[in-house]
Amino acid sequence: MQLQKEIQTSGFESGYQQAIVNVVYTSNWCNDQLKQALMPYNITTQQFNVLRILRGQHPNPCTISLLKSRILDKMCDASRIVDRLVQKELVVKSMSKADKRAADILITEHGLDLLKQMQGTVDLSAPVSSNLTIEEAELLNNLLDKMRG
Repeated sequence: MQLQKEIQTSGFESGYQQAIVNVVYTSNWCNDQLKQALMPYNITTQQFNVLRILRGQHPNPCTISLLKSRILDKMCDASRIVDRLVQKELVVKSMSKADKRAADILITEHGLDLLKQMQGTVDLSAPVSSNLTIEEAELLNNLLDKMRG
């Protein structure tokens, strides 16, 4: 009933339809929560995702193709995101020694420092942990995994 009020609809064709609308609506709500948390740091959710991937690879470089395979938002332009992060001096981009057609991307100390600074205030689990128990979160994870087959 709460979803119906939130999106101001009288009903759904089925529980399955309601479930998918609920997943999409909740995904957007989670993204909005993250955007609000990132706003003081002047980076987007996609830039944050790329920085976290690069931190996980550090000290090894990463390629655009690896970023594309691991980034959460598959519709975003990873090359453009990297270019913006280069402008902010959060990453460096250089020609790959292994493949002259590829670029090596590496997070800078400034990028690592920014992520450290964010650790105290940007909590990815906050939207879930504030409303669900750990058992409910695990059940939700299992159901979402099952939904994706």
